[in-house]
Amino acid sequence: MADIINLLPDAVANQIAAGEVIQRPASVVKELVENAVDAESTIITVNVKDAGKTLIQVVDNGKGMSETDARLCWERHATSKIKDALDLFSIQTKGFRGEALSSIAAIAEVALKSRVKDNELGIHIKISASEIISNQPVACSIGSNFSVKNLFFNIPARRKFLKSNSTELRHIINEFNRIALAHCNIEFNLFHNNSQVLNLPASNCRQRILNILGKSLNQSLIPIDTETTLINIKGFIGKPEFAKKTFGEQFFFVNNRYIRHPYFHKAVVQAYENIISSDSIPSYFIFFDIDPNKIDINIHPTKTEIKFEDEPAIWQILMAVVRESIGKNNLSPTLDFSIEGVVDIPVLKRDTEINAPKINLNPGYNPFDNEKDDNVNIHKHIEAERKENWQALFESGSGSQNDKNSIFGNEDRSMNDGPRLLQFKNKYILSPVKSGLMIIDQKRAHERIIYENTMRVTTSGQVVEQKTLFPETIELNPSDFVLFKELEAEFRKIGFDIREFGNNSIIVHGLPDTVKYSDIKDLIEGIFQNYKSIGIINADKIHENLAKSMAKASAIPYGKVLESQEMRELTDSLFACGNPNLSPSGRKIISIIRTEDIEKTL
Repeated sequence: MADIINLLPDAVANQIAAGEVIQRPASVVKELVENAVDAESTIITVNVKDAGKTLIQVVDNGKGMSETDARLCWERHATSKIKDALDLFSIQTKGFRGEALSSIAAIAEVALKSRVKDNELGIHIKISASEIISNQPVACSIGSNFSVKNLFFNIPARRKFLKSNSTELRHIINEFNRIALAHCNIEFNLFHNNSQVLNLPASNCRQRILNILGKSLNQSLIPIDTETTLINIKGFIGKPEFAKKTFGEQFFFVNNRYIRHPYFHKAVVQAYENIISSDSIPSYFIFFDIDPNKIDINIHPTKTEIKFEDEPAIWQILMAVVRESIGKNNLSPTLDFSIEGVVDIPVLKRDTEINAPKINLNPGYNPFDNEKDDNVNIHKHIEAERKENWQALFESGSGSQNDKNSIFGNEDRSMNDGPRLLQFKNKYILSPVKSGLMIIDQKRAHERIIYENTMRVTTSGQVVEQKTLFPETIELNPSDFVLFKELEAEFRKIGFDIREFGNNSIIVHGLPDTVKYSDIKDLIEGIFQNYKSIGIINADKIHENLAKSMAKASAIPYGKVLESQEMRELTDSLFACGNPNLSPSGRKIISIIRTEDIEKTL
């Protein structure tokens, strides 16, 4: 049989590697800015054009590179960060694999100008699709200047999968912010199409958070700080009353590297248990400082996933420190957290000796001595409870409606306008039907109603706008402000009067008449988050997805008590919809439990 295995050419191998490391323009920004941080820069400036599709330029005032290093850095697995395999377990820098620059050079036209302090001239190198085009000395500042043009120019299949400019710019801003939050001592600047998007002077951690996400966040930040023998944790968490229904202000950093960690996220959320509603998400900016030997960051090309040696123990420490900070700020019942210094956290090891607990026994105890008295008390309690419940059940002429609702939920007792409606758990509407019991999810039902009403009035051009009593100014983070500018015209089509107000702020003058919402800021932020979670398949879906996002953000929430007339109007409006069975996101609205299934349970 003929030989079929061949070695891939370097250019092809680099393009394959680029597919893992460079997914979009934001990936290039991340890699180049992290290299600038590793070069001990104090000022880093990023310029992008057309959301990075045309140009990505990163300029720093770091150490720079010699002529030899400037040429060698483009080779695969060329890195100054590690010398042998053992170095992988003590990494303190951002990049270390030596994949980024070679991957970028394989799929773009790149140029590098760099000079070290001791040299009068720097080096200027141009590369296209992994081939060196020119290499010559140049007069330039100390540091490095990377330019990446025409990303994916030689892989058109990859380039066509890039999203709209506003979407790609949001990804760039998000990556930029993650690095900037981790390095408050560095000045960062971001420009798009020659307009400044972010200017972040060197500052402390709290000020950096406010500069990125808005000064309105200042009143909600609670500091956290603890040192243990296993890990040090510091940063800020948000006050419970400022928790949002959307993601966007949740950040974990390990040794100043941004990471995603759903397991630790659950620890933070659990610390807020019974303090915020189950559908709310607290803000947090949490920095872990840990021995590099106790983590593995080499498990994913983008290095945003990290494995910890003692995850369960860190989980407990994290939850405890968040609860401690909430308690210290008088936001929940508190304990005395007055221990100073480093806390020794015991961590269970494989060789730890396990001792069985000791149980104290009383040989003279007789459990039957008080049996008679106990039985009498139990029967009295049960009888009193039964009497109270049955009185409430059959009472018709006395007692308040609230007393009845405490047993049944809220019930539509009118007999002249259709079947009875009963609200169950302030979440579902129950109604008898011929085949059994119909259950309606009140929030999903309202989403369907709002969605179809929005699509109908905008299609017909009969949008009715209601002016707000007072215009409301909302400060957005830079990413959401970019999204607003993309959707500004679409907002007007569905009945919003929202205008740009400067400094990443918008002002709301009017809402669609179909929206009854008291917290306008919460509504707008919810629309943005829902819109981003849906994603955009093509331009034709923008209007539809915005309508879905508004429906989800403005629908009546779970937990809201509905009056009889409200339940009646909701069900009538639902069955007037073109598709009453599914919410706009495709989730089931109506379910029917058959009579025979109910009878089987009795």
